[in-house]
Amino acid sequence: MALRATVLRHFGMTVRGPPLALQPWRSMSSHAEDHLSKEEVIERVLAVVKDFPKVDPSRVTPDVHFQKDLGLDSLDNVEIVMALEEEFKLEIPDKEADKIDSCQLAIEYISNHPMAG
Repeated sequence: MALRATVLRHFGMTVRGPPLALQPWRSMSSHAEDHLSKEEVIERVLAVVKDFPKVDPSRVTPDVHFQKDLGLDSLDNVEIVMALEEEFKLEIPDKEADKIDSCQLAIEYISNHPMAG
């Protein structure tokens, strides 16, 4: 900390408070209400799936399975997961993405993800 203060003073900057590493931890989100509601997640997941070119929007429900119910293949499944990542501004690890093969699993994963936005 003394070295930090010396360097900052050298460049004409003032030292204010402890360095970031010593400050109390704060979450990225300042309010609990910033987290998405389950209803909003459901609505947005369904919208992403309905917008997929190979999907008949009238068949999309919260429990629809991408391959069994909508007739999509594994590449389509990957594309839907990528669209969900873009929609919710998050990155789903490949290991988890491989498990998401229905709207229900997508809704559960995103609802429980702390960084979904």
